[in-house]
Order: sequence, then structure tokens, then C-alpha cells
Amino acid sequence: MKYIILNIESWQIMITFNDVSKVYPNGTKGLNHINLTINEGELVVIVGLSGAGKSTLLRSINRLIDISEGDIQINGQSITSASGAKLRRIRRGIGMIFQSFNLVKRSTVMRNVLSGRVGHHSTLRTVFGMFPKEDHELALDALARVNLQEKAYSRADQLSGGQQQRVSIARALAQQPQIILADEPVASLDPLTTRQVMDDLQRINQELQITTIINLHFIDLAREYATRIIGLRAGEIVFDGTPEEATDDVFSHIYGRPIHRDEVLGANAPGEDIVTVIPDAADIKATSGEPL
Repeated sequence: MKYIILNIESWQIMITFNDVSKVYPNGTKGLNHINLTINEGELVVIVGLSGAGKSTLLRSINRLIDISEGDIQINGQSITSASGAKLRRIRRGIGMIFQSFNLVKRSTVMRNVLSGRVGHHSTLRTVFGMFPKEDHELALDALARVNLQEKAYSRADQLSGGQQQRVSIARALAQQPQIILADEPVASLDPLTTRQVMDDLQRINQELQITTIINLHFIDLAREYATRIIGLRAGEIVFDGTPEEATDDVFSHIYGRPIHRDEVLGANAPGEDIVTVIPDAADIKATSGEPL
């Protein structure tokens, strides 16, 4: 069986990886000659085992991790070579959502969401919390999009895990970003809350056309929510296609082994593998059209 890679519509290119590699000081290759374009408005889910390079790829987009070789462009501007005010300006348009929420727990929800506006004002103004009325209105609108406006003046540590993650989504929205990056945003949440958070991310992507890139562990969520799935193994792209093309056999190839029950959110029979067939690498075609 052949797996044909996604032919993406000719939308505006938002993110470009040009021959990008990352080698860590201990010699580990996080990324290995990645060439990739992500278009405006896509909801891309990145999948792969731990250590495959998912977080490295995601965090290199806003330069939380600096790459070793190559170039990454954001909306036509190189973030790799940017520094100073230009780097801050590019980063201002990239919202980030973390597995651990990264909220100031003792502060109010509103103050946490307003922190998304820090890049738009002087340091002195933000240190003293001197945000203009327009920012407060923007923060309330962001909270309304995740159905948390009634919690605006509650302390963040009084919220559930799912609510805290939705606050972090609102904080990202307050930046008015072109891109949202979400690094395992539902890994620590229960199944019901997981779907609520994923529903929020999908709705925001569709309504605002914000390019959204998410690292996920659960393959059924990837198929359900993504418009495009990218599979990484050992720092290389081994699949890039539609959710419909991402069959169990394809996921087995991405992982290099059968799929496990704990990799499917909806699985209800513990301890069993879902699939045992691992296709030959020659059956998976890379984004360049060349066999792996």
C-alpha cells in the first residue's frame, strides 16, 4: 500500500523550515535536515514517540530552542537571524501553550491573560500592571472565547487543570497572534477536559484562521482535530499528510512499532496492541516525493 502525502492548497506560507538541523551539546540530533512549509490557517498536529523531535521542532519556531543549521522563516522573515527588536516583534505574533500551563498561580486570571500583552508595551508599564482599557477588553474577549469570562477575577490556583489550560489559551489569544504553538497541551488532563481544550483550539483556528501547531500523544485526537498530520522519528519527517491518510499502519511506521492502547484516548481495553503490522519504509512517501 502506498501513502500519498498531502498536496496542500496554495495558501499564504506562514512558516518555512529550510534544511533545519538541531544537535544538542551531548551529540543528540533533535532535528535532521528538516524542510517544511506550513500555511496560514492550518491546524497541524505533530506526532511521534518521546525523543522523536516534536518539542524541538515546535520550540524552534519561536526560538525557545536555537537551531544548529538552516533557517526558519515566519511569514517571510527569518527568525533564525533576527535579534533585538526584530526578534521581539516576530515572537509577539507567536502564542505559546505549555503542558504545565505556565500561569502565575497567585495572580488573577485577568492578570495572567494580560501578560499576553507584555510584548506590546514598555517594560516599566507592564511591571506595574499599567495596561490600557483596550487591553482589558481584549483579555475579556479572549476569556469569552474559552468560556471563562466569569473567572476573570479569580485566582489562577482556584481553577481546575482544564480551566487553567484554557486561561493559557486566552493568554495566547491576547497577543493577537498569527501562530499558536501548543506543546502537549492535554497530556495532563482527563479525557473529557482534553476534548474541551481541543474543541477550543479547533474553534479558534477555524474562526480566526490562526495557524495552529500542536504536539499530541493520542493518535485519535490527531485524526479528529488536525487538518494535517506530521510524523517525526529520530528528528526526521517520516509522514506528512491528511488525517484520512494517517491509518494505523502509518502510525506504526511513524513509531517504528505497533500502536499501544495508551496512545489512543478512546481505548477501553488496557494492555493490548491495536495493530501489529508495521509497513515497509518504502511504502511511505516523504514530502519531497522520494521514498524513505
